[in-house]
Amino acid sequence: MGIKSIILAAGKGTRMHSLRPKVLHPLAGKPLVEHVYDLCKQLENNSITIVYGHGGETVRKVLDSLPVNWVEQAEQLGTGHAVQQAQSQINDSDTVLILYGDVPLLQVATVQQLLTDVSANTLALLTVELDEPKGYGRIVRDNKNQVINITEEKDASATIKQIREVNTGILAVAGASLKRWLGLLENDNTQNEYYLTDIIALAVSEGVAIKTSQPVHSSEVLGVNNKSQLSYLERVYQAQKAEMLMLQGVTLADPNRFDLRGEITKLGQDISIDVNVILEGTLEIGDGVTIGPNCVIKNSTIARGVEILANCVIENATVGADSRIGPFARLRPAAEIQSSVHIGNFVEVKKSMIGQGSKVNHLSYIGDCLIGEGVNVGAGTITCNYDGVNKSLTTIEDGAFIGSSTQLVAPVTVGKNATIAAGSTITKDTPEEQLTLSRAKQITIKGWRRPVKKG
Repeated sequence: MGIKSIILAAGKGTRMHSLRPKVLHPLAGKPLVEHVYDLCKQLENNSITIVYGHGGETVRKVLDSLPVNWVEQAEQLGTGHAVQQAQSQINDSDTVLILYGDVPLLQVATVQQLLTDVSANTLALLTVELDEPKGYGRIVRDNKNQVINITEEKDASATIKQIREVNTGILAVAGASLKRWLGLLENDNTQNEYYLTDIIALAVSEGVAIKTSQPVHSSEVLGVNNKSQLSYLERVYQAQKAEMLMLQGVTLADPNRFDLRGEITKLGQDISIDVNVILEGTLEIGDGVTIGPNCVIKNSTIARGVEILANCVIENATVGADSRIGPFARLRPAAEIQSSVHIGNFVEVKKSMIGQGSKVNHLSYIGDCLIGEGVNVGAGTITCNYDGVNKSLTTIEDGAFIGSSTQLVAPVTVGKNATIAAGSTITKDTPEEQLTLSRAKQITIKGWRRPVKKG
């Protein structure tokens, strides 16, 4: 017996006022429905089906890498109709888990409780009590407190609308029972839709017990119908991540001004993060790292003792131990910064390795470059690595000193302990231990006058 997770993701999301399918709107940098998929991945022996509809080809294209079964709901005729489209995926012996692609914060412990409660004679239903239940289907119980049906808001009487316990739509049920009940659904309601919730009354009529459980936090079951709700869940998610990091010893200057849009796979001790920092993708952060305000770091490894000053952008890069980056520095993909390196203000590094103890402190561009150990790169230096078609390599060997405002025209090698005079344009390899310069002769034109506008 296995689990069959069916994620309903066919809704148009009219209230999002967007051409993008609702389930593709991002929360923490990832589509809503992918959060639900990630939850399903944590369940053993689980096969995942996504029911798509509005903008379906876009949904499939964006999520093409996910190993799921795809089922189309060509017409949106209700949740029951959506699950009917996936009926061929269900075996009688399966436990079927119904989830929603716009409910991204559900926790695995909550789902595992549902799966514990389900059997051939029970249906497990997730409910929640809300202070303002308007818009939700109400859980109707008998005088023995047993669930007898779910009444949708549009079909509810004034008395039923007073009920605070509501349906989340999330449930687990035996495959054989679900298939039988799906065939009995009718659309005799104000919306002319096939409600999945009608299987509750069908289960009760057969003597199947409805076992309910509730999430620890109501935010787990909140869905997204508009941008305001999306923004609210984003802040809930980020507050959870901030709390998690602080409990692991990270110092956050302000948890309300921090975003984690990915995961930290290795986390050291005594890490300090200032305000408005965004961490994206997969990261490793070592002991004693400090990150200044307004930094964005994505898919990078930051070794122990690194200091990242304000307003830096680091993407797909590696920063070695005890290095200092910034302020206002940019490390682009394939930047490899070794230990005790200084990358200063308004320095951009792309696809380059900078060796131990080297410094590039001011206003420089380093691209397609190999820099050895103990090198000093002066202010305003650029590597001219692109001729419009090809990108070529610049090599600066150990101990070299590059004077300010130098252009290194690749392919070119600066020899070990060589010195390049300020203002030079270097187009040929330079020898070790020698001074090389390339400057036009300075002259003064006597009697010259700057042009002035007439009138």
